[in-house]
Amino acid sequence: MKYKLVIFDFDGTLANSFPWLTKIVNKVAEKFQFRPINQSEHGLLRNYDATKLLKHLGLPLWKAPLLGSHMRKLMADDIHTIPLFDGIDTLLRKLAHNKIKLAVVSSNSVENIGQVLGQELMSLISQFECGVSIFGKGLKLRKVLAKSGIPETESIYIGDEIRDIDAANHIGISSGAVSWGYNTVESLQARRPSELFSSVEDLAKKILS
Repeated sequence: MKYKLVIFDFDGTLANSFPWLTKIVNKVAEKFQFRPINQSEHGLLRNYDATKLLKHLGLPLWKAPLLGSHMRKLMADDIHTIPLFDGIDTLLRKLAHNKIKLAVVSSNSVENIGQVLGQELMSLISQFECGVSIFGKGLKLRKVLAKSGIPETESIYIGDEIRDIDAANHIGISSGAVSWGYNTVESLQARRPSELFSSVEDLAKKILS
């Protein structure tokens, strides 16, 4: 197998939280004084990277950690409504069964992630680096890599956003992009990820090949 360490993003990669996000985002726009999002804009904004999205919303970078913390608290109240994508439970079991070390690096909280994954799936994952700032994933990936003892050449970070690909590329590990999350396939392909996964089954096949 090509990879011995698989690090996952959570929202949009393992869990289908985008519908919740679209319902809640305009409710916090006034509190944090950024531009509300019209439903007609969703398709366009899914092509934007994080920097361009913040600029579009008129949200200064210093407010992003405050917004992230608030959103995590709101999600905790609705966590029972957020499911895993179909097949994710089987995928994690299969990877763990094949002795692949699993980790999660996410902007979400470990408490929220635990509520969605459940105790069994959480036990399959050796490292969690959570509550990560919008541009802080590279540092957390380095931390996971160092603790794992697995070389960069045998590690991959899999996510659904442009910033996930950028973070992996920045620290020199492989980047994997899923087609079912936030950013569009076209915008992800433009960043040239090491792997592009069209389905959960495709992800399992490529990682285990």
